[in-house]
Amino acid sequence: MSEAADAPDTPQGPTVVARLPAGAADAARTLLDQLAEVFDASEAVVSAYDGSSGWTVAIHFNAAPNQTAVRALVGLAAGPEAANALAFETLAAEDWVKASQEGLKPVEAGRFIVHSEHYRTSVRANRVGIEIGTAFAFGTGHHGTTRGCLLALDHLLKAHRSRRVLDIGTGTGVLAIAAARVLRRPVLASDIDRRAARVARENVQRNRAPSVTVIHAAGLGTRRFRDRAPFDLVLANILLSPLQRLATPMARLLAPGARVVLSGLLTSQASAALASYRQHGLALERRVVLDGWSTLILRAPSSNLTHLAASAARMTAPSPPCGERARGSLQRVATG
Repeated sequence: MSEAADAPDTPQGPTVVARLPAGAADAARTLLDQLAEVFDASEAVVSAYDGSSGWTVAIHFNAAPNQTAVRALVGLAAGPEAANALAFETLAAEDWVKASQEGLKPVEAGRFIVHSEHYRTSVRANRVGIEIGTAFAFGTGHHGTTRGCLLALDHLLKAHRSRRVLDIGTGTGVLAIAAARVLRRPVLASDIDRRAARVARENVQRNRAPSVTVIHAAGLGTRRFRDRAPFDLVLANILLSPLQRLATPMARLLAPGARVVLSGLLTSQASAALASYRQHGLALERRVVLDGWSTLILRAPSSNLTHLAASAARMTAPSPPCGERARGSLQRVATG
C-alpha cells in the first residue's frame, strides 16, 4: 500500500515544499491519508517524517503552485486550521534530496530495517537492511501497514520456509525484497500502477534481489500468476475493497496450508476483510495492530478436501429463522 501519493521523477530545478506540523504519529497518519487523496500524483508528492519537534507532513511540488489554491485544497481535506498552518518554502533540487534522506529515519520491524541511502552504513550486521530510494515517499516502512506486514513476515519466517511467494500491490517492493532476502526463493510482485511497478524494479536492483520479478497487473487473472502458483505465502498490503474482491481469485492460487498476510486495513475494517476470506476456508492465525491499522495473518485449509467439506457444510446447513439469522449476523460483526 502506498504510504503517500506516488512521486514524480526527481525534479531538475528548484521545487516548492509546503509543510504542516502534525504533532503525534496518529495525527500525521490521518493528515497523510487525507492529503494523499487530494493532490495529483503527477504534480506533487505527500510524505510524513518524524523530526525533533514531532511529526511533519510535507507536500513537494514539481512546479511552483498556486498557494491560495493549495490552502483551499488542504482546508477541504483537513480543515481551516491545517490550511492556515501551511508554511511554503522553495528548495533547490539537491536540498530536497538531502532533506528527504535525513528526514526518513530507518524503521525497524523485527529483523528488518528499512532505510534510505543516507543511512546505509548504520544497518547492523545481524539485521536485514532494505534500501528504498528517497525520491519516492511511500512504502518506506513508516506507515503502520508496512511495519505491520514486516512484523508479520518476520514472525512467519521463523517457523515457515515458504517456497513460492506472491506480493500483491507491491508499491516500492519493500515486502517482496524482504521475503526474497531471507528466503532466497523466487518472489512474484505485482502492482496495478505502472509507476509503482517501475519504482519496485528500481528498488529490487538497488537491493540486489534478482529473485524478485515485478509485473504490472490488475487483479490476479493473468497467466503469470497461474504459472507461478500455487503460492504458500501471499502478501497483500492494499485496501479493504480490493482485498475483498481478490478473496476468490486469491484462494484459487493458494497451496494447502498457505499463509496470507492482509493489510491496509483500519482496525474497524479487519472483521469485514476476514469474513471474505473465511468463506474460502481461511482462518485467522495472528493479528498485528499498529497506529490504528490491522495486519492479519491467515492460514489456508490444509487440503482442498477440507475447504470443500467446509463449503458443503455451509450449503447444506438448515437456515435459521429470520430473527435468529439477523441476531447471528450482528454477533459476528460485534465479535469479529
